[in-house]
Amino acid sequence: MTGTFSSFQTSLSALRYNQLVMDVASGNIANVGTDGYARRRVTAESLGAATTPAIWSRAQWEGNGVRVSGLQRLVDPMLDSRARREHGLQSYFDLRQTVLERVETGIGEPGDQGVSAAMSSFRTSWHDLANAPSSTATRASVVTAAGTLVDAINAQARNISTEQAEQRQNLLSTVSEINTLAGDLANANKAIANANMNGSDPNVLLDQRDQLALRLSELTGAVGTIRGDGGMDMTVNGVALVTGQNAGAFEIATGVTPIGDADGNPVTFQITDTSGTTAVTGGLKGETGAITDLLNVTLPDYLADLGTVASSLADTVNAQHQAGYDKAGTAGVALFSYNAADPASTLSVAITDPDLLAASSLPGGVVDGGNADVLAGLTSFEGDYQRVVSTFGTEVASSQRKAASQLTLTNQVDGSREQLSGVSIDEEMVSIMQAQRSYEAASRVMTTLDDVLDTLINRTGVTR
Repeated sequence: MTGTFSSFQTSLSALRYNQLVMDVASGNIANVGTDGYARRRVTAESLGAATTPAIWSRAQWEGNGVRVSGLQRLVDPMLDSRARREHGLQSYFDLRQTVLERVETGIGEPGDQGVSAAMSSFRTSWHDLANAPSSTATRASVVTAAGTLVDAINAQARNISTEQAEQRQNLLSTVSEINTLAGDLANANKAIANANMNGSDPNVLLDQRDQLALRLSELTGAVGTIRGDGGMDMTVNGVALVTGQNAGAFEIATGVTPIGDADGNPVTFQITDTSGTTAVTGGLKGETGAITDLLNVTLPDYLADLGTVASSLADTVNAQHQAGYDKAGTAGVALFSYNAADPASTLSVAITDPDLLAASSLPGGVVDGGNADVLAGLTSFEGDYQRVVSTFGTEVASSQRKAASQLTLTNQVDGSREQLSGVSIDEEMVSIMQAQRSYEAASRVMTTLDDVLDTLINRTGVTR
């Protein structure tokens, strides 16, 4: 056997190792609810025997115990990379779904207060007027129905415009958060490099790095690349946002002013760093991409379609109304007016006097309701509106399906990461119990060695 005193050292190494195992397991349990925490595991290696045996040693093959070789974070870089990608897509679909559902609620179709119901009531009022063209109350009902229809269309347009304004403010906040995260990641990269250089434990910093990178991916769909010094570079559509210890500035190039107003151009982005300013081209993912698509395409398209319905309604009704005659036998005038630049928001009723309604198809024909009957039969704009609403409803349903499908993929990746990196109380308790028993065994070895030495020193070779 090796020297008795060296056996003490072997047992001591076991005590130290198992103490660290219990400390690490306790730390894992303490962080079981900490977001972004990756569980740790102590790695060890056997201490080899001395290369030059002691002069009185008989054998040196047993080795000299155990040594801690490192503290490992249980992570898979490829799995983390996939998680960032899936979370970027999930954030895109979730935000888009949320906004579209909110807009759909504002549209209110089908419903008693929606545009479709107002169009139906408007036609019904003309039908009633055709049956009673001399009735002042019936004429007033037509003006009221026209006002209700205008209010419904204006309300929809106002709802879309409000959503656009909110998303512009949301974009400003998101860009600010992106730049804060980029700066924090650059600082984390610096701290990680220093920790590795100094031989310190960088695991807490690595957890922070991964959390920052994940959030950047959720906001922009950014792609991360791990550096040789443990840091992480981030690119947005191929344009560098974070390179080592340097962070660029993610900026809105066009589309939204610094105070959140629209500047009349599509929303675009650029990144400015020490090398200059580079345009970010192509479609973004993450929340930024969803906001951009909403502001550039989805919301303007719906507002334009609603404007087409409003102008079609006004033009169709006005043309027929001007072909008839009012209560005094005078040729009809335009019933609706609007600004061609924004028909849905500016549509209004041009007639407030019920007697000016051109219900008659004959000059001076007070009791004739022929033109009112024709106006009651105008339905083309209703069909146009139904197509607009149906198309938007299809888009909402599509966004819901995509978000649900993406959630399945995201949950699968998160589940795989949790199995690898998440803390299991049961596993940590088993680890603590194993380390405890090993610690007790090493202590018992030391006690036995103490007894052996006591016998050797105090009870052998005694002379009188």
